[in-house]
Amino acid sequence: MCLMLKILVYLYLYTGVLCTHQIPWLPCRFSDERVFLNEEGHTETQHIHRDAMLQFGQTGDAPVNPDAITFLLTGSKLDLRRYVEAVNADQLVCDIRRYSTEGLFIRWPVQAPQDYNHWFSCTLRHSEGLFTVTTFLRHPSDQHPPGEQDYRSWPAIRDKETLTTTVAMVIKTQSPAVKAGLGSQMKLHCQFGIDHRGPNVTVEWHWQQRGERKKLFGHTSRSGKTEGTGVGLKALAGGDASYTLPFTKMSSEGTYICSVAVNPLSVSLDINLHIEEPPRVSLNVGPILSLQEGESQKVVCEAQGYYPLDVEFVWSKQDPAASGQRVGAPLPENLENILLSSHKHNRDKTYMVSAFFYLQASLRDSGRQFTCSVSHQSLRMPIRKSFILNIEDPVSWMFYLTGGFTVVALLAFLFVMLRYLYSARQRSVRRKPF
Repeated sequence: MCLMLKILVYLYLYTGVLCTHQIPWLPCRFSDERVFLNEEGHTETQHIHRDAMLQFGQTGDAPVNPDAITFLLTGSKLDLRRYVEAVNADQLVCDIRRYSTEGLFIRWPVQAPQDYNHWFSCTLRHSEGLFTVTTFLRHPSDQHPPGEQDYRSWPAIRDKETLTTTVAMVIKTQSPAVKAGLGSQMKLHCQFGIDHRGPNVTVEWHWQQRGERKKLFGHTSRSGKTEGTGVGLKALAGGDASYTLPFTKMSSEGTYICSVAVNPLSVSLDINLHIEEPPRVSLNVGPILSLQEGESQKVVCEAQGYYPLDVEFVWSKQDPAASGQRVGAPLPENLENILLSSHKHNRDKTYMVSAFFYLQASLRDSGRQFTCSVSHQSLRMPIRKSFILNIEDPVSWMFYLTGGFTVVALLAFLFVMLRYLYSARQRSVRRKPF
């Protein structure tokens, strides 16, 4: 009896954990469209934003919010909630739009031959940009194909209407925005699912930037034709259309577009790749800078090899003993009159710039620690380079200089005397008779 009770408790807890990730409904914004001819006979589209609910359930379920338009998602091979697991409903932004097949009528394989579909696209975005999911909702209708552009005869949707739909196709990326360093390998995630087997799927990848567009990869399942590289065909058969960049360059930056098409549906997801290269920071002086009082020294802090613009320099000075204190330590004193050089372009299109100042040696700054802090968007924490200033008293220098001169003079005098004595002895030896 005790064992059975424990099993029931564990099952209850396990079911509760699963239910926490099963989102029952989501508030959405439905962007409705009304297409009409204006007074000049031209086609215009009026966009109307309406409140809606995306509700998971079974046919005939009562709407959660009876005052809103309800898109009731009933069971199919694809469960949209599987693509947004481990997130809360308040982390998702939901947008629903009508989808036009541009007058193309193709029977969807999982429905009766005579059924016609109204299509809707639903996009779920993570509020912090962690992923984007776009799905097609299929709403069967007993009307006949209109024989023209479907947006000209879209039926009106009432304010409190419930539309029973199923998920026909899903595409997801876990990398809507990617940051990469130069020379790194990046995998741009793109995953898709379709509610029936053996569809004629076309998958393509494009890259574009500043009006330039280039095709990177293309594959059609029916013909087996493949263009380009970067996507594994075995993974593609399982719905993984992720694209691999083997070596990122500055020219790799831009928007990568993953497109999946199954007639009459076509959808694309944008993945923005940004290059970020952290700066290399260096000083033109060593860890200890020794100067005489009153002497001047140009001190340069250089940041090179970074991208994009810009970096921020902060020069400061502080007592090194105070910098180790956690409580009551005086704040570093920022230096003024800092000068910046002009930016320079490196061959790899990264940048280089320096911040410098002229240090006037003073005894009151002896022992102070001077620090250059460089901040850049690629860095989580600023890079800091420091040196300690050591001021030498000119009096002591004169003393050492005089003493050294005296020693050298004595050594020279001693050397001359030894030479003289040596010469005198040689002459004395030569005068002696044999």
